[in-house]
Amino acid sequence: MASNPIPDHVPSELVRDFSLFTSPGMAPTPNGDPHAAVARVHGEPRIFYSPFNTRDGRGTWVITRARDQRKVLEDLDTFSSHRSIFSSALGENWPMIPLELDPPAHGIFRALLNPLFSSGRVMALERTVRRQASALINRIARMRTSCDVMKDFAIPFTVDVFLGFLGLSNSRTEILIRWVSDLLHGNGVKRTEAAQSIVKFIDEVAAMRRKQPAADFMTFVVQAQIEGRSLTKEEVRGIGVLFLVAGLDTVAAAISFDLAYLARNPGDQDLLRREPNRIALAVEELLRAYSTVQIIRVATKDVDFEGVPIRKGDYVSCATMIANRDPVEFKCPDTIDLARQDNRHIAFGYGPHLCLGANLARREIAIGIHEWLARIPTFRIKEGTAPITHGGHVFGVENLILTWSRPTRPEPVERNEEPSHSPTVGIHSASSHGM
Repeated sequence: MASNPIPDHVPSELVRDFSLFTSPGMAPTPNGDPHAAVARVHGEPRIFYSPFNTRDGRGTWVITRARDQRKVLEDLDTFSSHRSIFSSALGENWPMIPLELDPPAHGIFRALLNPLFSSGRVMALERTVRRQASALINRIARMRTSCDVMKDFAIPFTVDVFLGFLGLSNSRTEILIRWVSDLLHGNGVKRTEAAQSIVKFIDEVAAMRRKQPAADFMTFVVQAQIEGRSLTKEEVRGIGVLFLVAGLDTVAAAISFDLAYLARNPGDQDLLRREPNRIALAVEELLRAYSTVQIIRVATKDVDFEGVPIRKGDYVSCATMIANRDPVEFKCPDTIDLARQDNRHIAFGYGPHLCLGANLARREIAIGIHEWLARIPTFRIKEGTAPITHGGHVFGVENLILTWSRPTRPEPVERNEEPSHSPTVGIHSASSHGM
């Protein structure tokens, strides 16, 4: 990729040939390790300028230290998240909410939505999420002794959770998987068509819930009020699209990176299988070590930030995978220590825009790993195959083919079945109690 012109205000000594898309280790690579590759920037200045570090090749300032990223991410007045990436690709102008809102609108919508993703609400969903994970893994284990993790488990699992949250059956799982794949990994017409399909889907679900309310997330959104008014069609759309786009690929990628690590480290795999109470702590370390998201902010005004001349309109990259390998913040950052304590990673961001669904994502990952280890015996990467990793705005791994040496005897799905209930009853109840 050709470099963009370097802005006049950028000192030449702070320019580096770096990109999360094209630097060594970032392009799709068999048996690659983009996280180790990107950690090498800690030998560079704390903040440097990359001439091409976004999907469209725009230049960004790259913040390498966790401490500095926190300063950027908590300063909404200076560093805005309002980019309307999704809608602008369609020639439209509506933000994903609350991610792409600035104060005061951000605080209003965040207050509206926060209770839906609280620890208590997530715990109420856990039974259903666990049932969805175990059903998928049981199906895999009954039929075979190997699988493609992303295609057969991680993506179907996260899509099923999303549909359950919307109050819909999993009959649309396959089409949603295709749309999300085309949106995040396709190019040109394919990507645009996927975005249009996702918008149409969210609009249709919203319209259905206006006519036929149910005990689910979308009913809450279409019935909600802010400042004495109902949400507009674009606001409802912005909330639904954000939840879909942000909650699927990232969680699926995290599960796949985690299972790839465990496949390569049978000692840790055996430890978590024997002592599942360690899984929650292990997930925090794996989130740190295999963070997947680059967060972009836009400077709203000229500012000298830690001695660097950032100017209005400049893009600022807070790549979580860089901050979470910061040697100043973490002892032996490239060592995976599943018992690491006081793990102040920023895999879900930081500050007012801390990921709204962080609690749900954590539980999805932990449940997915727990149910996998409970049903699949010692697994490894299938001989003759190689996982293909890639960098980008969202790091990922594909072609992760795991195999195990003997057939399993999975417990019947009915063992985990609970009395039928909506996975989002708690949400509807909350909305009727003054939320």
